[in-house]
Amino acid sequence: MTALILFGGFILLLIIGVPIALALGAATAVTLFYIDMPVTVVSQRIFTALDSSGIMAIPFFVLAGNLMTQGGISRRIVDLANSVVGGVRGGLFYVMIISCAFFAALSGSAPATVIAIGSMLYPEMIKRGYPKERSAGLLAVAGGLGPIIPPSIIMVVYGTITSSSIGDLFKGGLVAGIMIAVVLAVVSIGLSRKENWPKSTEHLSFFEFCNASWKAALAVMLPVIVLGGIYSGLLTPTESAAVATVYAFIVGVFVYKELPYNKLWNVIVDSGRGSAMVLFIIATSTAFSWLFTYAGISQTLIDLINSWSLSATAYCLIVAFVLLIFGTFLEGIATCVLLVPLLWPVAESLGINVIHFGLIVSISNVIGTMTPPVAVNLFAASSVTKLSMGQIAKGEIPFFIGYGLVFLLIVIFPWFSTCLI
Repeated sequence: MTALILFGGFILLLIIGVPIALALGAATAVTLFYIDMPVTVVSQRIFTALDSSGIMAIPFFVLAGNLMTQGGISRRIVDLANSVVGGVRGGLFYVMIISCAFFAALSGSAPATVIAIGSMLYPEMIKRGYPKERSAGLLAVAGGLGPIIPPSIIMVVYGTITSSSIGDLFKGGLVAGIMIAVVLAVVSIGLSRKENWPKSTEHLSFFEFCNASWKAALAVMLPVIVLGGIYSGLLTPTESAAVATVYAFIVGVFVYKELPYNKLWNVIVDSGRGSAMVLFIIATSTAFSWLFTYAGISQTLIDLINSWSLSATAYCLIVAFVLLIFGTFLEGIATCVLLVPLLWPVAESLGINVIHFGLIVSISNVIGTMTPPVAVNLFAASSVTKLSMGQIAKGEIPFFIGYGLVFLLIVIFPWFSTCLI
């Protein structure tokens, strides 16, 4: 009965349009009242969820991403990518993939990647005659590199929940991100020939390439500093996020001089709003998950699955399917905080590597950002391209299939997640 009230209340609140974070907190409070426990437990669990140094990385990475977008760092990365591959058939598609990969290594957010790269590249692509739906579709899918290529906000959340190494999660994400970028490029090559995409007649000289590289040098150094600090052990993920924020501020304000002081307040406010939304979901999801475990539902689930005598691979496939379903109507961070405390104990009992499981969680949640009805990447792409979500979803199909095939490989073969550990 406890499980029915908890999940039934949550689903009912979602149906009537209550925001996810409030629905999680309200369902938890009502269930506590039913089992005669103090409702103040909700506030205690919310405080406990946010009382973590690892969680502090999230607002820092959000702020760093906004500073980079407004400070000219993102634009210089796009210019560098264009100088490398912009002259071949469909070149701007490869520019978009490379730019999203670089920006992913700076922001850790899928919607932020879509908006930052799309606002710079999409108008130019349409101007040069690229197909609108395909361009928007690739933008929505390539933006999904944000939470995969480190640093990744969802990996920070997962590592905090499971007490696993965030640095090792980042290493697994680096391999997965490169695989996805390569597959997207291969799909683009095939489509460019089949659909006869435009080919640029501009040929940049070696001097122009060197000039673009020089201008982007400070921008490219940012992911090197952040990831180098983490992998060398000199910085924790939270410290690296703080360093990224300071670096982006200095470069944008004092070096590139594209971020005037009168815009700083707006950047800080926007970052605060975005961070607060994520942190609120994490907090109420933690209270919800705690009650799920306290009521014994989690142990019942473990016993049930163990009675099926599933192999580790079969369980990973089931989890992937479940997460994909949840990802279609729940925001990725909420899905992670809600389900990982329930699913991970079973995975641990089956001997599944915590990093491998983390990659399954992270990538499945990213795929959820591309599939309606929630589909934050489609919303973000729609805001940039002014196309409907249906048009973008149609254009993304071949790229989405490629993304899904890489995900399937990672689910079945743990080596791809752990080869750098």
